Amino acid sequence: MTHILAIDQGTTSSRAILFDDKLNVTATAQEEFTQHFPNSGWVEHDPDDIWATTAATCRSVIERAGINATDIAAIGITNQRETTLVWDRTTGKAIHNAIVWQDRRTAEFCRTLKEAGHEEMVTERTGLLLDPYFSGTKLAWILDQVEGAKAKAKAGDLLFGTVDCYLIWKLTGGKVHATDATNAARTLLYDIRKGAWSEEICTLLDVPMQMLPEVRDSAADYGSTRADLFGREIPILGVAGDQQAATVGQACFSPGMMKSTYGTGCFALLNTGDTPVRSQNRLLTTIAYQLDGKPTYALEGSIFIAGAVVQWLRDELKVIKEAGETQSLADAADPNQSPILVPAFTGLGAPYWNPDCRGALYGITRGTGPAELARAALESVGFQTRDLLEAMTADWSASGTEQVLRVDGGMSASNWTMQFLADISGAPVDRPKVLETTALGAAWLAGMQAGVYPDQAGFAEAWALEARFEPAMDNDLRETRYAAWKRAVAATMAV
Repeated sequence: MTHILAIDQGTTSSRAILFDDKLNVTATAQEEFTQHFPNSGWVEHDPDDIWATTAATCRSVIERAGINATDIAAIGITNQRETTLVWDRTTGKAIHNAIVWQDRRTAEFCRTLKEAGHEEMVTERTGLLLDPYFSGTKLAWILDQVEGAKAKAKAGDLLFGTVDCYLIWKLTGGKVHATDATNAARTLLYDIRKGAWSEEICTLLDVPMQMLPEVRDSAADYGSTRADLFGREIPILGVAGDQQAATVGQACFSPGMMKSTYGTGCFALLNTGDTPVRSQNRLLTTIAYQLDGKPTYALEGSIFIAGAVVQWLRDELKVIKEAGETQSLADAADPNQSPILVPAFTGLGAPYWNPDCRGALYGITRGTGPAELARAALESVGFQTRDLLEAMTADWSASGTEQVLRVDGGMSASNWTMQFLADISGAPVDRPKVLETTALGAAWLAGMQAGVYPDQAGFAEAWALEARFEPAMDNDLRETRYAAWKRAVAATMAV
């Protein structure tokens, strides 16, 4: 058994990646699935699509690698976080489409809870804010809106889970209803200090606690797959939400280490060790990973629009045909123009947490064209990341050592974007040789638990640098550009 199968169930596609015993990728398979937008600001997935694409990619990757299920020592799962599912305990059938993390339908409910003075208690228990982003209010909405759901949940006939939990249930044939601490920490229902579901918050949201899964370590026994799925039972030994899995994959095991993942959105995590740090700058306090019953905490900043801004240029404005064109366009942009794009297409995440504002473009002239728009789009990612770094620096008293940001995700492959990120943040940016850090983190958790991979120290030693981007921008220009960004954000939120 020389391979580990990593399931990476994302927002727009499901992937399966096979790693060998040296942590090298041997094969990958990917399938996209349909996004559903039933109302403005609503985003849903068909749970059957999530399951079907996951199972299909697992079978496909085994076939592509030319191995058998007997060669796979364990499975690790990483997943889109906060996305919410409710299903029947007996039939396994979901009672509603999955409500995706991007969905904003509970904004008014969150506002009502805030106005009633509940946010302080919720933040103290969970480290999170009262925002539609998280699972708790999504779950409350399903129970309120689906006829008979509340009564069935109270009777113990319905189960709740995030995507990892749902996949574990399906993979094990309904034998295991469990999640890991990193996913539990994103539900708005989990007390991250006590390591238990919060009865107080469940009562506030009217969520029956009997529908909640058991919470386990990120490396633990989650049962085995049904034998008929892949040819034999395979143990599931690692689980972590996608951003936490990337933190693990980047070997950010020491307090003060940071990573930032650039996918549809951008998510930066700062390891704070065994102490949950309460943010004074509207960052989230969360669990980075949990091993041997001991949680390691993190500060997290979430940007809703990162790579999605390039998709917007391609799909809506049609100024590019492929994402890679943005770099050459940005290089060709007029240096005498400095338009600023605030991509608040679905509101602004950390540190602003304004779900109602919408995107805006400032400083355009008659000469502003595709090149300037492309540059502004790429720069918006750097500006937003600096917002997070500023907030993290204010919250975290580091030892005075130089701060280095480790990056991953699809957009980190853009040299132009990573150089601007180093320039505008004034800090080095390190890109690893393995950009599949999310899947790598899930694979390591499972492989370490299975005895195939080394411990934390050995894994951290194997981390390899592909490129470092050093700041090259004049400091006065850096501060002038950033001040202009801050003014643009303030103007956007004022509308």
